[in-house]
Amino acid sequence: MKLYDGGRAPNPRRVRVFLAEKGIEVPLAPVDMGAMEHKGEEVASRNPLRRLPVLELDDGTVICESVAICRYFEELHPEPALFGRGALGKALVEMWQRRMEFNLLAPVAQAFRHIHPAMKEWEAPQIPEWGEANKPKAIAFLRILESELAHREFVAGDEFTIADITGLIAVDFMKPARIQVPEDCINVRRWHAAMSARPSAAA
Repeated sequence: MKLYDGGRAPNPRRVRVFLAEKGIEVPLAPVDMGAMEHKGEEVASRNPLRRLPVLELDDGTVICESVAICRYFEELHPEPALFGRGALGKALVEMWQRRMEFNLLAPVAQAFRHIHPAMKEWEAPQIPEWGEANKPKAIAFLRILESELAHREFVAGDEFTIADITGLIAVDFMKPARIQVPEDCINVRRWHAAMSARPSAAA
């Protein structure tokens, strides 16, 4: 088994944090995304989208997409349950995982990819106006999350889940995307500080 890893990029990091929470060690194959190695044949032959992370199993089976990789390991190692417990718990985690991904991580990523000078060769065409248009979308969702976190410790309920991992990655990614968490989002800031303090956040 081998995990093709892209360092500090959001999706590779998301899988590493998940594995750290599970206490699972997987051999890593580092890929230098700064040198565009993810566009090379080694990754392309396993993932035609040329994106990371990529998990290659011992029998040659390849799993791409960060959440799909996490789900694979969840089935192999059910505890701690990071995708929820029971029908309702799993549905709520799925709901919040998708909300965090589509309404926070995605807009932040669009802002970064279309505004940051380092992404000029990656995102062609780079459309700064689209990047700027996504910034208020991320802030608007943080306002919703702020009210939700006033009533609970974690994003999807009473336990840490993949929804918290995606949220942590998204908020951390706001810095290079040049978006700031509003000062009055005290619950979001409290939650983010707690997530950042978890040992897995350093993975």
